[in-house]
Amino acid sequence: MLAIFLQTLNITAPVFAMLFLGIFLKRIDWINDNFIQIASALVFNVCMPCLLFLGIYHADLGAAMKPGLLAYFTVATLVCFAFAWGMAIWRCPPEDRGIYTQGAFRGNNGVVGLALAGSMYGDYGISLGAILAGLVILLYNTLSTIVLAIYSPNIKSDPWSVFKSILLNPLIISVLLATPMAYLQVGLPNWLLMSGDYLAQMTLPLALICIGGTLSLAVLRESGKLAVDASLVKMVWLPIIGTAGGFFCGFRGAELGILFLYIGSPTAAASYVMARAANGNHQLAAAIIVITTIGAAITTNIGIFLLQWGGWI
Repeated sequence: MLAIFLQTLNITAPVFAMLFLGIFLKRIDWINDNFIQIASALVFNVCMPCLLFLGIYHADLGAAMKPGLLAYFTVATLVCFAFAWGMAIWRCPPEDRGIYTQGAFRGNNGVVGLALAGSMYGDYGISLGAILAGLVILLYNTLSTIVLAIYSPNIKSDPWSVFKSILLNPLIISVLLATPMAYLQVGLPNWLLMSGDYLAQMTLPLALICIGGTLSLAVLRESGKLAVDASLVKMVWLPIIGTAGGFFCGFRGAELGILFLYIGSPTAAASYVMARAANGNHQLAAAIIVITTIGAAITTNIGIFLLQWGGWI
């Protein structure tokens, strides 16, 4: 219990450092709204696709393959997405529903979820977590693209336009390119991999600085009610629904533990980047990321304690 708490703090502390750096740089006018817009576009179109491509390319897709778990996680993600969307329709004005939905269901599995899975279950946690991460990336980006396209005033929402926006999404393209190359173990030149790695390493710091630069007390006050509401869905209701479903489907031990860590991880920084790319309410997206990241230190430890107390993981 204490080890997981400390590991969560170790993971989230650098996140807060980058967020506060963005706030500070904006306050002293070293960055401005134009920089944030351009940097967000760079993250969305270049840095994050490199990060996703390399993450899948280097993964051992044949290790710890669990078809039943993958099938359940796919269904659970769709159910969580539908629940978050339903809450958005009930709680939000139409223009904010896409941002609310994405913030309420999209977890930071590539950083927080995978790191905690490795901390709890070692190499097996990393192998199984990497396979789930590849599935998560494809599902999250496809579903986010759909819901943002439907509610964004600047994006056409007819079926063909939504389908094209999915196919042309740089994050989805990177996943679709990397998966067969990883499975077939296609070799790439070392200089190309290193160049991609340089770009990938920029992703999280630059995205978090942009999020920090967007935040202010006025933004948090304006987005407060909706952001807290979406954060409760993300950090409380969805982990309960997803983990309980996994329990009743017979998952135990590391599989159930990793399911909880992935479904209960805080909202991903990518949700801000996609909200910005869709010209949506990126202030709301930023506020949800901050609140869920703070909340993860509490909800993750409570969930792990209850699952271990029950003898289920």
